[in-house]
Amino acid sequence: MHVAKTGLNAQQTRMQVIANNLSNLNTVGFKSDRINFESLLYQVKRAGGDQTSEGTALNSSLALGTGVRVVSTQKLYSQGGMINTDNSFDLAIDGQGFFQVLMPDGRVGYTRNGAFSRSADGTLTTASGYVVQPEIQIPAEALDVNISQDGIVSVLSAGQDEPQEVGQLTLAAFANPRGLQPIGESFLVETTASGAPTVAAPLEQGVGKLTQGALEASNVNVVQQLVEMIETQRAYEVSSKAITASDEMMRYISNNL
Repeated sequence: MHVAKTGLNAQQTRMQVIANNLSNLNTVGFKSDRINFESLLYQVKRAGGDQTSEGTALNSSLALGTGVRVVSTQKLYSQGGMINTDNSFDLAIDGQGFFQVLMPDGRVGYTRNGAFSRSADGTLTTASGYVVQPEIQIPAEALDVNISQDGIVSVLSAGQDEPQEVGQLTLAAFANPRGLQPIGESFLVETTASGAPTVAAPLEQGVGKLTQGALEASNVNVVQQLVEMIETQRAYEVSSKAITASDEMMRYISNNL
């Protein structure tokens, strides 16, 4: 019964991960999660190689598993589809890398959500008003804003014939992006597992390019998630039936012995 109970807990956690993936189907820049399991300790009754007679030995051990547990979840960083918005402040990353955003607690958050806007003082910010790093100031008199694939921000103001460069956007890349810790609001933060970020201009040092007027859609595969949901439900039912069967066996022993 204890072994089957660990299966119930594991499948319940897996269902929570699947539900979170499906609920973020329309979240810009969202990366789906995958859950990892591992078996618990084995009770070794007889080890492989134990002598069974004077000249023979066991070919395999007698080991009884004690169940399963959840080890971790991992983000799957496959590229999401591009959604054209024709908004000059919307940016999508095609390739590796993250936008850098200064959060209210002073930490730098990393995100693939490029739905940016201009604040009242002309600063490029996220939808929540957090300042994009490095800080970009868009002049109030700017008539047109252009952001190149390599992150150069240029504006065309009234009375000018040529665009004026006002800043350079950079992207952060990590040796192990799966080590980043998600904290909500589409942000991730650096951890020891992720390593320190490598900050570079787009198209340099292996980071991707920027696409202006587009957003990166969630990479959640609905069909795959529904299949995994059904599989999880069936596995949960089987573990539940195992508990019921064990209970009936113990009841039989109690009533008849």
